[in-house]
Amino acid sequence: MKKYWLKLKEYPLLYNAVLIVVSLSALALAATAVMHVGTRHGSHRTVPDFTGTRLAEAQREAGRSGLEIIVNDSLFVPVYEGGIILDQLPDGGTEVKAGRKVYVTINSYRQKMVRVPYVAGRSLRQAKNMLETAGLEIAELRYVDDIATNYVLGEFCDGVEILPESTMEAEMGSGITLNVGVQGGYGLAAAPKLIGLSLARAKSRIWEMGLNVGRITYDADVDLLSRKDARVYLQSVRQGHNAVLGTAVDLKLTLDFEKAERLGAASDEEARALLEARVAREREEDSLRLAEPAEENALRNGDASSAGAGGVSQDDDFFQ
Repeated sequence: MKKYWLKLKEYPLLYNAVLIVVSLSALALAATAVMHVGTRHGSHRTVPDFTGTRLAEAQREAGRSGLEIIVNDSLFVPVYEGGIILDQLPDGGTEVKAGRKVYVTINSYRQKMVRVPYVAGRSLRQAKNMLETAGLEIAELRYVDDIATNYVLGEFCDGVEILPESTMEAEMGSGITLNVGVQGGYGLAAAPKLIGLSLARAKSRIWEMGLNVGRITYDADVDLLSRKDARVYLQSVRQGHNAVLGTAVDLKLTLDFEKAERLGAASDEEARALLEARVAREREEDSLRLAEPAEENALRNGDASSAGAGGVSQDDDFFQ
């Protein structure tokens, strides 16, 4: 081989051409080898389903599979123990290359504690906004007879009244009971459109109108993790219908967004028809009220004419 190589050097042009070809071939082989190593060609792994397992156990199993667990979020779901994996990406059963990171959401060990703000003396809308900003919500609106309609008269957390000097804390997401005034002890509110909204937004709209959140149910395919994506498709007090302040509104939620959109359009149509009927009825009542004084004046004028003719009013039809 050396003999041929030395003889080849006697032909510089051919020697350089062969040298270039050999160099390029060597570079191509090296690049292919590096690519195979870098991409772990042929070393695919099936991602295990880590949901429902403890983080430490999942990390051990991931290590055996040549994978790495990364915690990128946490939630607090009371029905699960702390440290349980609730969700993962990629999903279990996915084919990936060795060394791939698996991002998981775990269940927190306890919910965060927050300070309960003092909201008495404020309007219901202001109080609701303050509670939501603090990470709390309304447990119940209790209406009491008072001239300060739709103003918060009292605030309670776990049965304990919240006062201006209170420093009470509650778990994030806890409900606060509010005593709200209504003049005459009675009032009505038109139910808002809730269909198509998430649960959080639907609750906020219900409380805004002075109503309470009733029973919440989900379609069978909605699990704990997908509840945040579900949308309202049925409400027990229909859009535009009047309800007594404090009435509980039941909700049903689904992940079928087409169903929610379809029922939302039907709800809008029903609400428009209801409004048109209400406006027509009010116009008719206004017309009757305007007609009553004219009839009374006509009767008074007729009595005066009869009195001038002798004081006796006779109905000609009566004698026929």
